[in-house]
Amino acid sequence: MSKVDVLLGLQWGDEGKGKIVDVLTPGYDVIARFQGGPNAGHTLEFNGIKHVLHIIPSGIFHKDKLNVIGNGVLIEPAIFSEEVEALRQKEVEPTHNLYISKKAHLILPSHRLLDAANEQAKGNAKIGSTLKGIGPAYTDKIARTGIRVGDILEFDFREKYQLLKFQHLQIAKMLKFDVDSFRIGDMNLDEYEVKWMESLEVLRKFHLINSEYFINQCLKENKKVLAEGAQGSMLDIDFGSYPFVTSSSTITAGVCSGLGVAPSAIGRVMGITKAYCTRVGAGPFPTELFDQTGRRLCELGHEFGATTGRARRCGWIDIPALRYACMLNGVTDLIVTKPDVMNDFDEIKMCVHYNIGDKKTDEIPFEFNEVEIHPELVSFPGWKQELGEAGGYDQLPERLRTYLAAIEEKTGVRIMAVSVSPDRKDVIFK
Repeated sequence: MSKVDVLLGLQWGDEGKGKIVDVLTPGYDVIARFQGGPNAGHTLEFNGIKHVLHIIPSGIFHKDKLNVIGNGVLIEPAIFSEEVEALRQKEVEPTHNLYISKKAHLILPSHRLLDAANEQAKGNAKIGSTLKGIGPAYTDKIARTGIRVGDILEFDFREKYQLLKFQHLQIAKMLKFDVDSFRIGDMNLDEYEVKWMESLEVLRKFHLINSEYFINQCLKENKKVLAEGAQGSMLDIDFGSYPFVTSSSTITAGVCSGLGVAPSAIGRVMGITKAYCTRVGAGPFPTELFDQTGRRLCELGHEFGATTGRARRCGWIDIPALRYACMLNGVTDLIVTKPDVMNDFDEIKMCVHYNIGDKKTDEIPFEFNEVEIHPELVSFPGWKQELGEAGGYDQLPERLRTYLAAIEEKTGVRIMAVSVSPDRKDVIFK
């Protein structure tokens, strides 16, 4: 019986998961998303094409591979329908190789309204939601009032829908939110609801399955399964920088609940980190740079959210946070992305410890959001050359290899690959 390998982000998201999944897909039979929803933005670039996926797994461009949207994922049907149409324009027919869990929950238009209402109510304490309805949909899941994909096949679906919508509108009014002025794009709630309902017909044309049985049967048949995560470990609902987190389990533990596999079924855990750090939205970021260097990282790295379009906050790599993420996930292999962004830097820095008051620590404090953290930085000389010509790991600049070796030494995890450009062909395996 084979095991599920896992690929997930070790920072605050945007580490390059989609590209790496696409690169690794030829070695697997099944690619399965286990959590998150349209708040994800996985960018793939190949053959001069750039494509962003939000809900659909990143193995979809490989027509001979099966892709699964697991029960832990949230699906917004209108966004899903647009994603399907964008794939068809690139001559990819996802109904052939995409399977969807009947137990995956749906994001309703009124979930998106509630998301906006909640953010408005928080005022200056807002968390920087993507406003895709993620939090309210997961709230309904936990409250046992949510609507699942399988419900769209039932005769009383409309009744369930109207009841949940009514509850959402009542909550929005209690929050003094102006429902009539709410817009999704250029549509009001009623107009968007029509589009959303029409999108259910697209969803119904897919293989709707009991994905936990499907995945476990694949393992029994010794098929190779890769679980694809969304967001990043530092945004985990339990272990991230709460409350500035997402609403799902983004770590390896989420694979078990998000796909229905036993802990003993987990194999390799491949964690992705950028060679520096970024974060979108509010929340603590100990190594954030507010100077010209931070702006250069943003500009050279094209650090703008694939889902939100917002500029990402940028800073040096954070070893205490990275070591913490490796511990939580049981990471067996590291993949480092975007060192090429710093090709022209004279000096590159790395945070190796936190200083809080007069204490030095390597731990993420419970009061992560409240305490003032001063990162202890060590410097490395820049490699000052392009990386695209390197034919193998040993051909990377010596100074870059020194920097990468420091990451390995300080995390205790070996690096298996380095990505040196956005293109799928520029991933160098060690």
